[in-house]
Amino acid sequence: MIFSVELSERAKKELRKVPQHVALKVQDWVEDVEERGLEEVRKISGYHDEPCKGVMRGLRSIRLTLAYRAYYSIQRTRVEFVRIERIDKHEY
Repeated sequence: MIFSVELSERAKKELRKVPQHVALKVQDWVEDVEERGLEEVRKISGYHDEPCKGVMRGLRSIRLTLAYRAYYSIQRTRVEFVRIERIDKHEY
């Protein structure tokens, strides 16, 4: 099970630009993963955790608000962890 989350430099930069309620939602998701594990957090329907398609294939997205998404990948080195790659306003 994965209990560790890391933010990429890009995600850290984008996180400083988003509204505060979106940043708090990211923090809540990170805390949930670190406490419960990624597999359990994926079951929470409010996050709408799903694999990405197209150019973002290989990443997964979570819904932070109706407009904002966070995109993450699973890193498998000596220790498995989640890496949030980017946070942005979702375009429909």
